[in-house]
Amino acid sequence: MKKSICMLCAVAFSAFCVEAADFRISGISDTTFTLNAPSEEGSGFLYGIESYANLRFQSNISDYGTFYGAFNVIAIAGSGLETAKLITQAKSATVFAYSSLTINDNYAAGIELERLYVRLNSDYLDLDVGLFRLAFGYGQVFGPSDFLSHRNPLFPDARVQALLGASVAIYPGDAKVLAFAFPQEPFNSGGEGFRFGLSVENHWDWGSLQGLYAFQTPKQCSHGIHRFGLSLKADLELGFVADMLYTYNQKSPDVQGLSFSAGFDYSFLDGKLYILSEYLFNGQGSATAFSTDNIYGFSNRHYIYALVNYRINDYTATALAYLAGLSDGSSVPILSFDHDLFQGCTLSLSGRFPLDQDVFLHNDKKGEFGPSLTGSVFSLTTKLKIRL
Repeated sequence: MKKSICMLCAVAFSAFCVEAADFRISGISDTTFTLNAPSEEGSGFLYGIESYANLRFQSNISDYGTFYGAFNVIAIAGSGLETAKLITQAKSATVFAYSSLTINDNYAAGIELERLYVRLNSDYLDLDVGLFRLAFGYGQVFGPSDFLSHRNPLFPDARVQALLGASVAIYPGDAKVLAFAFPQEPFNSGGEGFRFGLSVENHWDWGSLQGLYAFQTPKQCSHGIHRFGLSLKADLELGFVADMLYTYNQKSPDVQGLSFSAGFDYSFLDGKLYILSEYLFNGQGSATAFSTDNIYGFSNRHYIYALVNYRINDYTATALAYLAGLSDGSSVPILSFDHDLFQGCTLSLSGRFPLDQDVFLHNDKKGEFGPSLTGSVFSLTTKLKIRL
């Protein structure tokens, strides 16, 4: 832990020395309290406490480059720590990865380097090298074509993990052509699992279109893995989005399949009322499917997500989100309330209510989002977020 802190301090100091006059730092800090009602009879309420900070810094390099860095720091106790133990790599309730947790008297602490890269840019070319986030597709909820960094609508505020590699983009006319390359594992020097590819996108007044091809060199699958993606965003009377990714391997049917999502969003009452809905077809072996590489993936075929957000005034908003697994009948309604105490400080309150088919159909079928698998019949979370 001490070595990690010293390393991050050295990185921050190096960035400062690049050009002190242009050095900037920002970030957010969250303090979260969670109360869970367990699904097992006889168990008392479970609580969790989490203190988290994401700190970001950047410095200009002459007129054509920028250095970026960011790291996460967390202290966690109670039920949140129990949740972390269930995951292959220790992860907090807010879905941040840590290579190790240091155990102290009444809490466990972790630290993670999140971003560390250099961007060189001109009028016609951008080059990113280092540890950074590269997103694909226009999907707002599921994002099937965003295969490098997996998303889950149960954790909409989670900062998606970065990857170590490089990308280069050129801009012919209104289009963008991007090539990228990322290794698969840090201790693999043979190149197995190496991922590289190309994406092309173009923008018009009515919307945007992106195409994607990626290849993963053979690792456990002979002949490698091919991925073909397509994403469309249209701004008509309402906002429409469609996103798909097809994964193919010649010899392994269990690692190939189609992920497809489509949805819309719309604003009413001068922007005070906002609605969003998106459907996901989750094919076997697709980027959104549950696997050893994507432990936050989905286990069934069909899903739907809906959100209604109403801004009461300039400082207060409330929202109701609903994620349902149509294949097994389980769902998770999430009711939230946000209030800006002052500029840069927000107090949030949210409640989750995992539901199974037995709530409506009185049977014993256990679903993906039901209390039997999530471990609780009710979860209440209070969060204080401060922007630095």
